[in-house]
Amino acid sequence: MRTKNFGEFHIRKWYLQVEDTLANETGVLADGDPVRKIVIGAAIHNAFSGRFVDDLSAWVRESAALGEEFGKRLNSAIGNAHVASYGKACIVGAAGEYEHGNALLTTVFADPVRSAIGGAKAWIPSTGKRGSPGSAIDIPLAHKDELYVRSHYDTISAMFADAPNPDEIVIAFAFATRGRLHSRLGGPQAP
Repeated sequence: MRTKNFGEFHIRKWYLQVEDTLANETGVLADGDPVRKIVIGAAIHNAFSGRFVDDLSAWVRESAALGEEFGKRLNSAIGNAHVASYGKACIVGAAGEYEHGNALLTTVFADPVRSAIGGAKAWIPSTGKRGSPGSAIDIPLAHKDELYVRSHYDTISAMFADAPNPDEIVIAFAFATRGRLHSRLGGPQAP
């Protein structure tokens, strides 16, 4: 049994990944500010490991506190920059169900993050899978206010070297400060 250290959850570890892209793949320098991408993750004990639980609604409700903490950590990491796009993901350890991770990624979790970035209108793309420590995941990104802004369709890869253990879930939120460098595919523009 793990001692709860964050509301109804036991968090073993927090993760922060920051990358700044100064030039595109061909070496052409940024057309404006560099792209800063941030991933915040948490390795959380999966209280439902090894068993089927019919009702996950209590976990969904409790995930609001996680969203608030993710928002605080993002604001600490991003400084004076602004979030232009976002995405979320989960990696569920082998003793858990994919549904356990999804229970932590609903709107209840996401709305406090939206508030922390000053509001957002578009749905948040997400992905997930089951995996073992060191599993990588590609987190999709899309514009925070307008889903169909092509310039902001992007991805960031994240890896959590020592998580998830079989009885854990890694939840992650990814953010970017702008769209891709030198995007030129047309379509709606960022609001």
